[in-house]
Amino acid sequence: MKKSEKFLIISILLFIINLSIRFIAPFHPLWIENHYSNGLYKITSSILNFFSNIFDFSIGEYIFIFLILFILYKVVVFIKKIIAQKENRKYIILSFFISAFVSINIIYFLFITLWGLNYYRLPFSEIANLPVSSHSVKDLENLCITLTNRANILRTKIYQNNHGVMTLKNESKYLLKEADTGYSLASNIYPVLKGKYALPKEIYFSNALSWMGISGIYSVFTGEANINKDVPDCMIPSTICHEMAHQRGFAREDEANYISYITCSLHPDEDFQYSGVLLALIHSMNTLYTYDQQKYMQIRSTYSIGVKKDLENLHEFWQQYKGPIERTSSKFNDAYLKSNQQADGIHSYGRMVDLLLAETKQK
Repeated sequence: MKKSEKFLIISILLFIINLSIRFIAPFHPLWIENHYSNGLYKITSSILNFFSNIFDFSIGEYIFIFLILFILYKVVVFIKKIIAQKENRKYIILSFFISAFVSINIIYFLFITLWGLNYYRLPFSEIANLPVSSHSVKDLENLCITLTNRANILRTKIYQNNHGVMTLKNESKYLLKEADTGYSLASNIYPVLKGKYALPKEIYFSNALSWMGISGIYSVFTGEANINKDVPDCMIPSTICHEMAHQRGFAREDEANYISYITCSLHPDEDFQYSGVLLALIHSMNTLYTYDQQKYMQIRSTYSIGVKKDLENLHEFWQQYKGPIERTSSKFNDAYLKSNQQADGIHSYGRMVDLLLAETKQK
């Protein structure tokens, strides 16, 4: 049997396995919760975290760069072969696409076994005993008022620069190291958040993430929580905690946002508290705007000058990166989320508000 034929058979088998897992997994969330998220994933993630914790830089970032360069190299070699060997073009093209098909299936298989199955675990609302139910617009309005008041109070305890914009009291190394304190305290309420993991890391080429509209990214193949160090200070603590939620096996974006809010709120550092509340306020107010714009404007008018400055700075930061790269990245991210059972795509982030309302009702 030729080498290309062996690769093709392996690829077809992997494709069938991947497809089977992809369609069976959504029907067995309890099994995945017990045997994968709290079983196999705990083992594989601890191994990955042990090795990634040895280095103080993001291994995943450099693996990604190497992969891009390797792909470009393979494409160049492929084009050269096509030009040089006209008589074997069909075989060269077939071999190239078989190799690509095999590689894609291997990468996807590693993705779902190392982390991806967490998309199909039980919802955090069930794990945390936070029953999500329907709420009135008045409930949403009250939540926004509460969050606004908390943000205004916390903002008085925050440092600011000469432009009146929040600036962090401590360096990023402190934040990356101390973020776990919020998780340790939160685990007393939600034991599922317990565990020791590698410290989150800053991305060296953060500017590239900014152009893609990304504030943080979880590296599945290295178990690293990676942070865009260029985002405004008001969002850095909550971004760190968001990516740490992914590291702990919570793949859904809306749940990672809520966990970030909880862990930031319980953190003793006011910078974390303010960042978490601001994250919750942004999502809650965006949801209120779709239902009652008048109430939205009334509540927004009660923002303190400091909160307004921080939100304006955040908006201006992302506006400078608007363009074809950001739009393409957003479309890719939207398709990725939808392919992993987040039916609303990038808009599923708004469902964080359901958990905030459930928490408020429980209290």
